[in-house]
Amino acid sequence: MILPNTLRERLDAGAPTIGTHFMFSDPDIPELIGDIGLFDYGEYSAEYAAFDLPLLYNLARAAQAGGLPLMIKPDQASQAFVAQGALGAGFKAVLFTDIRTPEDVGVAHRALRPDQPGHGGSMGVKLRRPALSSYDTGAYLKDLESIVFCIMIEKAVAVEHLDAILERSKALGVDMVQWGPADFSFSRGEPELQHSEAIRPFESAVIEKSIAYGLLPRIELGSVEQAKRYVDLGVRHFCIGWDRFILRQNLLKLGEGMRQLTDAL
Repeated sequence: MILPNTLRERLDAGAPTIGTHFMFSDPDIPELIGDIGLFDYGEYSAEYAAFDLPLLYNLARAAQAGGLPLMIKPDQASQAFVAQGALGAGFKAVLFTDIRTPEDVGVAHRALRPDQPGHGGSMGVKLRRPALSSYDTGAYLKDLESIVFCIMIEKAVAVEHLDAILERSKALGVDMVQWGPADFSFSRGEPELQHSEAIRPFESAVIEKSIAYGLLPRIELGSVEQAKRYVDLGVRHFCIGWDRFILRQNLLKLGEGMRQLTDAL
C-alpha cells in the first residue's frame, strides 16, 4: 500500500518541519522516533552508515508503523541506486550530497523523478513494496511526484557557483537546500573554519539566496539553543540531533554521575 507523504503535505501547506537524524541500522530507531510523535520525518544518514536494500525495507516498515516518513541521505557515488532503492522501500524524501555544479542537480533530478514526458527523470516502474498488494501505476506516479527533493550545498566550489546551482534547482523542482559547514570548510582546506565566526557570511549567503530563489533552506542543529539565529534569518526547516551523538552524550552524563557517586564511597 502506498501511504501519503505527510512531509510533502506539510511543505505544501507552508508549515515548518522538524526532523532528526539516525545512523544505527536497528529498525527500532525509526519506529521509536515515530512513536514519540514530535518529528515530521526521520533522516537516515546512509552516507555514514552500513546498510543494504533489505535493511531499507525494514527501516521503512518500522517507520510507517509510527506514521513517520523517512528521508535518505545517500553517498554521491551510489546515489541513483540507493535513492531508487529507498523509494521502492517506502522512503518519502532524498537528500543528495556533494552538489558542485548545476549539472549535479540534473543528475539527482533524473534519479528521483518519473521516466515520463514532462518529468525528465529516469525512474521507471519498479516492482517493489508498492506492488505487494496491487499495482496502480497512477497512484505510483503520484507518489513519485510527491517525493521531497533536497540538495546539500557543502562544497566551496558550490558556493562559488551558488546562483547557477540555485537557478537550476528552482527549475528542476528542488524543495530544500541544506547548508553543510563541515564539508565546506574541509573542501576549502580550512577544517577549523566551521567552528569560527568567519563561516557565518558563507552560511548566511546560502540561506538568503535560497529564500530569494523560492527554495526552502534547511539547517542541521545539535541543540535547540542554536535555532534562534536561523529562525531570525528566515529558516523554518530543521533537522536536530544524531542518534550516535545523543547516545554518547547521555552515556557520558550517566557514567560521570555514577562515577562521582561511587568514587565518594
